[in-house]
Amino acid sequence: MEAGADTGGQVRTDAQNDVAQRDATVVDSGITDPGTDGDGNFMIASPFRPAPELTVAAGVPRGALNMFTLSSSQSAIYPTDIASGNAFNRSIWVYVPAQYVAGTAAPFIVVQDGGGFTARIPPVLDNMINDHRLPVMIAILINPGPGDGIGSERGREYDTVSDAYVRFIETEILPLVQTRYNVRFTTDPEGRAALGSSSGGAAAFTMGWFRPDLYHRIVTYSGSFVALGASATYPHGAWEYHEHLIAENAAKPLRVFLEAAQNDNTVNNVPTLRDQTLAGFFGWLVANQNMAAALKAKSYHYRYIYAAGAGHADGNVIAQTLPEELLWVWRGYPIP
Repeated sequence: MEAGADTGGQVRTDAQNDVAQRDATVVDSGITDPGTDGDGNFMIASPFRPAPELTVAAGVPRGALNMFTLSSSQSAIYPTDIASGNAFNRSIWVYVPAQYVAGTAAPFIVVQDGGGFTARIPPVLDNMINDHRLPVMIAILINPGPGDGIGSERGREYDTVSDAYVRFIETEILPLVQTRYNVRFTTDPEGRAALGSSSGGAAAFTMGWFRPDLYHRIVTYSGSFVALGASATYPHGAWEYHEHLIAENAAKPLRVFLEAAQNDNTVNNVPTLRDQTLAGFFGWLVANQNMAAALKAKSYHYRYIYAAGAGHADGNVIAQTLPEELLWVWRGYPIP
């Protein structure tokens, strides 16, 4: 690739031009770049211990965790289960912090496989909002459709490399939540985050990748950056991110946390593949290592943790690291 020239006549590399474009976007949103503290590659090892923030400290105001069920028949994007053709119900939880002032525009985080995080997100946010370590944010914890893996509704929603899922969140879920709970969401992408593990992690990254005008802060655990969502447009599914897409596109204004484990999934853990030519595009550990390398090469703010002695989407790793990673991914955002 050819190097570009800046207005001062000095030659800049493509990576430097990408950073300039990324940082200009950040400045336009009113948020300054927080620097590189915490960026890079790290290792943790078992035994893993739950972070103290998972227990709400005495005297800390507790937010409200509300839950409702939504029929897929109300959705224009995912009206039926792709496997059965039937309508289905999905559970959605909405955490509203005690400090939230009704009707004000708030930062928020969308959590995939939300039911698995209902015991983690509320206490962590209760403690860290009270300590002024995180902004007063709302959390939307949303479950996917039925099943898992290739050919399932969850797989369609989470593993497909397209803007369909983020459109579902933006046009169908957020407006509904705002109406039901008298909340408002910021339109500033710096105040919008997505989190998930496994295929939910791939979905979180896809939200930011396709709509960086909407989401800048991404948290993934054992993200499925593999060929589960292979399609005609993206033959290797989310593997394409580290194989081609990140390298071949200008850097986007994303902060991305990645984690993968020593005993993470490999091709031997996935369903039997109809197309055996895809077998080389599985392996969660190597996929996340490749993601970290690709993001580093384009000078992204990224943070990658290798968890020795852990497994796929390891709950003990999440319990130990979630507060620290939320703190990192929200760096630079103003906290009252």
